[in-house]
Amino acid sequence: MIPREHIATARIPGGDTLELVRHGRDYVVMLGRNELMGTRMQFSEEQLAQLTLERLATDAPRVLIGGYGLGFTLRAALRLMGPDGSVIVAEVVPEILDWARGPMAGLTGDSLSDPRARIELCDVAALIDDAMDGTSPPYDAILLDVDNGPDGIVRDGNERLYTRTGIGRARDALAPGGVLAVWSAAPDPKFARRLKDAGFDVEERTVRARPNNKGPRHTIWFARRR
Repeated sequence: MIPREHIATARIPGGDTLELVRHGRDYVVMLGRNELMGTRMQFSEEQLAQLTLERLATDAPRVLIGGYGLGFTLRAALRLMGPDGSVIVAEVVPEILDWARGPMAGLTGDSLSDPRARIELCDVAALIDDAMDGTSPPYDAILLDVDNGPDGIVRDGNERLYTRTGIGRARDALAPGGVLAVWSAAPDPKFARRLKDAGFDVEERTVRARPNNKGPRHTIWFARRR
């Protein structure tokens, strides 16, 4: 058995401690004893970006991503969008970015220096609020992967993102026809109903964590603003 090697730790503001470990060639971010994310389980995070961008009518979208994670969603978005697109990533744990530039630099590549990408060390809710009240332009897409889903909160305070009020604020931060995409480790019928009640046209997809139809099944909701 290949042992896990501890690399670094970080604390989620208002939450628990994250641990970055290496397991052979793979990296895993642990939350307590649970695997929060890992380099072997990136497919559904890439699909979060790909399937969202496929639903937009422009190849130069303005995109907001909540949570950098291991960067799979950001890299997929940059790979798929045109040269005039832009991506803002909201991340609340600065060490996550240190890991991306340090031990996982080979995985990160040049995504963090791509001129189309901007990293903001802040709560994604703050950037949603800015677009909602006109402080910043609306988004063509908002991609949320900051928790394990509406019923798997990782950080205190994130609950508001999935409430009726939070969903309404995200809707109002989108341009007409824009898409709110939410990743979840499991289905959540109540959340899907809240999206519909907020005036979205909702599509739910089940995506495997790994390519070739392997790994756990994850859920992604695509909610289009009317």
